Amino acid sequence: MAGRKQFDVDEALRRAMHVFWRWGYSETSIDRLTEGTGLGRGSLYGTFGDKSTLFRKSLQRYAQTYHPLYEQALSGPHPSPSAVVAAYLQVTLNRIADPSVPDGCLLTVSATQFPALDAESQAMVRAMIDGLRAMLRQALLAAGAGEQEAAELALCTLATNKSLAVLSRTGFSSQDLATVAAAAARNPSPAPPAATDGRGPHEPGAHTPDFSQDS
Repeated sequence: MAGRKQFDVDEALRRAMHVFWRWGYSETSIDRLTEGTGLGRGSLYGTFGDKSTLFRKSLQRYAQTYHPLYEQALSGPHPSPSAVVAAYLQVTLNRIADPSVPDGCLLTVSATQFPALDAESQAMVRAMIDGLRAMLRQALLAAGAGEQEAAELALCTLATNKSLAVLSRTGFSSQDLATVAAAAARNPSPAPPAATDGRGPHEPGAHTPDFSQDS
């Protein structure tokens, strides 16, 4: 029938997302997008608009795919703020370990190329990062963290998440990444809790999450 698209639009968007994910906005050319999606220029523009519009649709698709996994991991209940951090970072490690997707994180690589984005795309990237931060803060509060502690841990956990994405793109091993995540989740409270066994919060023996298993 005339006018009916002869390709799967959702699959084409998934492939475009992977192109932006692998190359970043700056290095994603129209030629790379046509090669990655299998679409001609006319179909690409006619379906998704210009490069910036397609980037935002790809970023939205990325968030719709992965952010619910963070929401599920943070839904708890969690016995401690440390458990919240561990659960959140495990989602990151699981995504990085998936061989079917590019290394790193589309949101992270987009943040590193922030000046190359137009204002609307910049606002979307920042809003998504802020949303993850708020999600973390609420989960930390629910796990017993105080207001200041939850704000600090949310920011630090978000920073660790982005660091893991960057390290994965430079060839760090899964064990190296698990070590970073475990260190971040090891008693992260800025203020030491009341001592019950004589050990401080950062001394050997304090709760160390095992990232070799799914949370």
